[in-house]
Amino acid sequence: MAINIVIIDDHQLFREGMKRILEFEEEFTVVAEGNDGTEAVQLVETYQPDVVLMDINMPDMNGIEATRQLIEKFPETKVIIILSIHDDENYVTHALKTGAMGYLLKEMDSETLIEAVKVVSEGGSYLHPKVTRNLLNEFRRLVAHGEEKKQNTQFHQTEVRRPLHLLTRRECEVLQLLADGKSNRAIGEALYISEKTVKNHVSNILQKMNVNDRTQAVVMAIKNGWVEVR
Repeated sequence: MAINIVIIDDHQLFREGMKRILEFEEEFTVVAEGNDGTEAVQLVETYQPDVVLMDINMPDMNGIEATRQLIEKFPETKVIIILSIHDDENYVTHALKTGAMGYLLKEMDSETLIEAVKVVSEGGSYLHPKVTRNLLNEFRRLVAHGEEKKQNTQFHQTEVRRPLHLLTRRECEVLQLLADGKSNRAIGEALYISEKTVKNHVSNILQKMNVNDRTQAVVMAIKNGWVEVR
């Protein structure tokens, strides 16, 4: 099934570059492009895309406000991935709280862009590896100061039902590399296995740990001491 994509960015050359990368994949179709958040709302209403790639900084209406309006106007709106030059956790958390399911830095390579669109189109969430590392560093700081104890205990109860010993040795290796912020391709190269095999391992890890995406898996693993902090 084709994945229809709308690209919203006020830099035409950047949009064209992403379009060329995405349409190299047979299942991707870029159905429309826009310059700002106002156009984003109009184009989503017209084309009903599966994924919206949205720049965070644009004139007239920025990506955060456009995301908020899209989710408010179209409660069943398709997935939104924020594009940004900022890797600060404040930008990331603001975007995610608004409803975005992904956050990519504009320094991304083609592999990261393709992987992100595939992951979110299948119902997951995706953060740029550099962003993931920054968020995890902040998470470690909070844990070190004991602030994590203030969080709701429901997530902790889920962890108890899915202990690490259910993972195979290879899955533990993959989990560690996920915590290191590696992409699927980088994990494959490190372990001398195919990218498809890595994806299978990641799917098994998520299922066994009872989480929805790789970021949740890494946070859980760090919280329980299942991976090294390095």
